[in-house]
Amino acid sequence: MLWPDAAAFAAGHGLDPLVATKLWENPCWFSFRLNYLALHFNGPVYGYIQERHGLMRPEYVVLYSLSLKDGSTAKAISESSGFPKTTISRAVQSLIERRLIERTPDSGDRRSFRLELTAEGRRITDETLTPMLERERLMLAPLSPAERFMLAELLAKLVVAAPTWPDAVLPGPATV
Repeated sequence: MLWPDAAAFAAGHGLDPLVATKLWENPCWFSFRLNYLALHFNGPVYGYIQERHGLMRPEYVVLYSLSLKDGSTAKAISESSGFPKTTISRAVQSLIERRLIERTPDSGDRRSFRLELTAEGRRITDETLTPMLERERLMLAPLSPAERFMLAELLAKLVVAAPTWPDAVLPGPATV
């Protein structure tokens, strides 16, 4: 059943009727379902990280970004995460004070700084990867291996297309 009745789904799954309506009777179903799933990942994962390591989400976003590509700039982290530059700047300063990252001048641009994980910053990102992977495994468990592969392929197709989308919403007649 891909498109259940919202009221029946809400009653059978303990969901608020508004949440069920947004998921199943919404002309913008795609974005709301993606957001719903992201909330089920982000809430528990970032809650665990905050409780265990005292890191707020923007701080951990900086750490995790550097665990993927050490030596990145705050600007690149801001652009890739969607967090405002000021939020990332505050997170960077906090992480420097906690000695989880270091800032070094960019040899190619004297106005820019490269950010690098310290050993403690690396230890935290290494430790938090396991619960993140476990959460993702749990979320993908209802899918068969073939469905997971198809989902990965479809999402990759959308990610590749995303840079071609306009940055602003264009006015016009609604079509569904």
